[in-house]
Amino acid sequence: MFNFFATENSRQGDCFFIMGSDLNHIKNVLRMHTGDELLVSEDGKSHLCEIESLSEDTAVVRIKEENYKNTELPVKLYLFQGLPKSDKMELIIQKAVELGVYAVIPTEMSRCVVKLEEKKKTSKIQRWQAIAESAAKQSKRNIIPEIMNVMSYGEALQFAKNLDVLLVPYESKDGMLSTKKALERLSPGKSAGIFIGPEGGFDEKEIDKAMTAGGEIISLGKRILRTETAAITALSMCMLYVEMN
Repeated sequence: MFNFFATENSRQGDCFFIMGSDLNHIKNVLRMHTGDELLVSEDGKSHLCEIESLSEDTAVVRIKEENYKNTELPVKLYLFQGLPKSDKMELIIQKAVELGVYAVIPTEMSRCVVKLEEKKKTSKIQRWQAIAESAAKQSKRNIIPEIMNVMSYGEALQFAKNLDVLLVPYESKDGMLSTKKALERLSPGKSAGIFIGPEGGFDEKEIDKAMTAGGEIISLGKRILRTETAAITALSMCMLYVEMN
């Protein structure tokens, strides 16, 4: 079943009025008809709806069942991703959204190969946010995760101080035991930040700063992972743990 997100003021009573690119997708890409069912997510809740009418500029869909399905994790996961090169960030965002991330914070770290120019940051965020929205629709999320503005490492650590748990995958002497203990702190209603280094990894000073800020050093296994693999692995571990408990 296809999923769409309600726009501001698009609901009247028990109906949603869908226009613009979503209408084009319904009519010309999916070739849906009156009577077909779809999901509409609104303010973090997903509603089962049925297409009541289709016109040139509007699709009217009526709610059949409110709060139909909750696909969100009980823990808010924030991914602090060290800026990678090429189009890796697009892949990371897409998969992070599918895995249930709450927000992604692109983070400038000392070993980042990519240095975004100020004038390009806005267009990059817009592009990444569009990818997040597309992935949220595909994975039937109740929300569209926010791709926040690029932060410096110091700004990211300051932001992370407001979170309940801070996880930093690195060389952990305790191996997977450290990961197990950290994951046990992820209980419903909590928030957690995950710091992932760029291609060159973390600088040791950055690790020291993370630990000073309350970060827990964890392991993602015995193998060395690429930055995009590390992000997906860390989020997968968190998702698996919270959805099994």
